[in-house]
Amino acid sequence: MKRSPILKNRLFLYLTEFFAGMSVMAVELGASRLLAPYFSSSQIVWTIIIGTIMIAMALGNVYGGRSADRKPDPDRLYGRILAAAVWIAAIPVVGKYIILGISAVLIFAVNSNFLIWAAFAACMIIFVFPLFLLGTVTPSLAKYSVESLEDSGSTVGTLGAFNTIGSIIGTFVPTFVTIPAVGTSVTFLIFSGILLILCIVYFVSRRAGRGRCVTASVLFLLCCGLGASDSFAFWEHDLAYEGESVYNYLQVRENDSRVILSTNVLFGVQSVLVKEQALTGMYYDYAMAAPLMTGAERPSDCRMLILGMGTGTYATQCSRYFGEMEIEGVEIDEKITELARTYFELPESVPVATYDGRAYLNAVEEKYDVIMVDAYQDITIPFQMSSVEFFTLVKEHLTEDGVMVVNMNMRGREEGNINQYLADTIASVFDQVCTVDVPGTTNRELFASDNKAMTESLAAGLEKLENAELADLMARVSGGLTPYEAGGYLMTDDKAPVELLGMRVIDDLIMDEVSYYKDIYAEKGLKGVLDSLL
Repeated sequence: MKRSPILKNRLFLYLTEFFAGMSVMAVELGASRLLAPYFSSSQIVWTIIIGTIMIAMALGNVYGGRSADRKPDPDRLYGRILAAAVWIAAIPVVGKYIILGISAVLIFAVNSNFLIWAAFAACMIIFVFPLFLLGTVTPSLAKYSVESLEDSGSTVGTLGAFNTIGSIIGTFVPTFVTIPAVGTSVTFLIFSGILLILCIVYFVSRRAGRGRCVTASVLFLLCCGLGASDSFAFWEHDLAYEGESVYNYLQVRENDSRVILSTNVLFGVQSVLVKEQALTGMYYDYAMAAPLMTGAERPSDCRMLILGMGTGTYATQCSRYFGEMEIEGVEIDEKITELARTYFELPESVPVATYDGRAYLNAVEEKYDVIMVDAYQDITIPFQMSSVEFFTLVKEHLTEDGVMVVNMNMRGREEGNINQYLADTIASVFDQVCTVDVPGTTNRELFASDNKAMTESLAAGLEKLENAELADLMARVSGGLTPYEAGGYLMTDDKAPVELLGMRVIDDLIMDEVSYYKDIYAEKGLKGVLDSLL
């Protein structure tokens, strides 16, 4: 094999390995951010991403090695890298449409495990091909680098080291630099551009491949123009804010009466501000029963901790209806707290710690009259905040008559559903547990305490309420409370299958939502569905 001049210097080969490894990890992290607004960022989705990428890399390793043995031409390798660069650049342009298209098809084609099938199909179509091409890099470079058996070990080892170092950088830079600073779409374009430049340097040094380099560059620039937008909800034109943080996709929409935060492109309300200082009509209203359950002389005397502060809806509502209270919040996503100050009127006087809820409890010794646990977001339920050990920690931070209120945002129907696991786990820690469903939603509020007079305190506290609307609602909450009869479904730090349990409920919710359209499809076909939507 005749070497081109640039390949006589092994440093260029090592740099190729470095940038390939870096790009693989950057694409993997970008994949999680592209899928999360549609399918969540649960461990299930991460497993699918990692699994499909490993499939692609394995197939690429096999093909790359055989191709290099059969025809050891570096032009073919750098041609594959060039193709991978263009494909990665196209992901911000077409990826969102592919995800929505796959979801639209599968929602009529599958009856269970929709999230798994949709996320898997999206990964296979969007990410497998470019990562398969990048998977051919290592065996091909080993072929081009090894000159004799005497130095084969050190050469392959050096290639592996450069790949690993590139992978490390490709892990940290997107997470802590590019995604928070410029978004997921531009992150794809940045790493695509790096691969493109690498290939152009190679082909220019070879004085070959001018046509393919020009074509790839034009396509890359076209993708930059069409895909640089960080909008996931590309059909929306009146959002007050849309962006990304280290942890979440974030969307703020505002109308004449409300400001709403959502961390999902298609559905879900994580926080809301009611401008006219009325009840929200959501679970926050029902959760306001907790201060009354403590038996405090005045609800405003209660000291409150909110784990999963969001933009402060619960804090705002409690302060509006009970008077100024001593409230502390814990929110792991600092960007959400910034949005709370900007769009949701959360005052600077309400402190919010940027921390994981459980880690915060481990770090403080204070006790609270009310602890609100509102850290469960769709299928993304932190296992470390759903175990016996966590709820024991919460109990240790409650006063003698203190009350924990937990928002469980998914109601399961089958035996052993996620709510049953959570409620049984809590009941193993607290003496008194009762629940109430929030009408018109999938939310269920759970109240837990060692205060045996918890429900009686709520009933007695109704007389202290001056607001008639709130008093009427609290009366309905009091009448709807159901003592919980505990079973044996426990979650511990060692075993808490929250993702699988949550996925089952999500499947049920999705099937309920689309059953109407399935019936239309069965009777009138696709045209009937489109007519019903229009």
